[in-house]
Amino acid sequence: RFLFMKNRVRMICDCLAPPVKVIQDASLPQPLSLCGSTLRSPHGCHAQYMANMGSIASLVMSVTINEDGDDMDCDQQKGRKLWGLVVCHHTSPRFVPFPLRYACEFLIQVFGVQINKEVELAAQMREKHILQTQTVLCDMLLRDAPVAIITQSPNVMDLVKCDGAALYYRKKFWLLGVTPTEAQIRDIAEWLLEYHGESTGLSTDSLMEAGYPVASVLGDAICGMAAIRITSKDFLFWFRSHTAKEIKWGGAKHDPDDKDDQKRMHPRSSFKAFLEVVKWRSSP
Repeated sequence: RFLFMKNRVRMICDCLAPPVKVIQDASLPQPLSLCGSTLRSPHGCHAQYMANMGSIASLVMSVTINEDGDDMDCDQQKGRKLWGLVVCHHTSPRFVPFPLRYACEFLIQVFGVQINKEVELAAQMREKHILQTQTVLCDMLLRDAPVAIITQSPNVMDLVKCDGAALYYRKKFWLLGVTPTEAQIRDIAEWLLEYHGESTGLSTDSLMEAGYPVASVLGDAICGMAAIRITSKDFLFWFRSHTAKEIKWGGAKHDPDDKDDQKRMHPRSSFKAFLEVVKWRSSP
């Protein structure tokens, strides 16, 4: 992300060209950064990824939009974040002259402005929908027992993007979508009362990291959870499944028995490293 924010238009003329070392003046105190240079050679892992797709040359343009959060990545430019990439591939070595690259950068900037408007509009529509759903659910709570927010429409799953929801009320269970068993939900409620008794709820993308002792038993189906206490001993739950189930690998198909060279980072091993990071974790 840092490189694509630093260099908005990245050209690789020939991913198979052997890299040439840069000899730096010994008097310079720090290594020279080539992150903004067109001459910078692609990383070996990226070059192999291109070769796997039959691509020799590429032109990558960054699409940036306004940063909508306060926790801005320090590597990104102030007020902007990377939204996506426009990637052009060529099956043989290809040099794109600077005037054409400059024109492409301008078009991408205009495209980014339009995308930013669409993203902001979608966010406003989501917020409006959530507020409307909240109003209906609150009305249900005031008119009836909490059971209505599970059994009627809209229900609590319309309020939060999740794979399942559950209501534990007066020692009875109401389940929607993908959830733990009733016995497992009772155990989670007891764990919350014991270890988070002073809190009104808990939100985590990893029950394993949150310290739930039998999180591994839940498997990939239940990794993240949000829980709120509606009475002293009753809870409302939202559940999310494993993040990796939504990941699609874009590289060439391979034999599962093939293993990467341990001395270098390959596209396959980099993907495996990512899956290791998101193990036992849902979307935040």
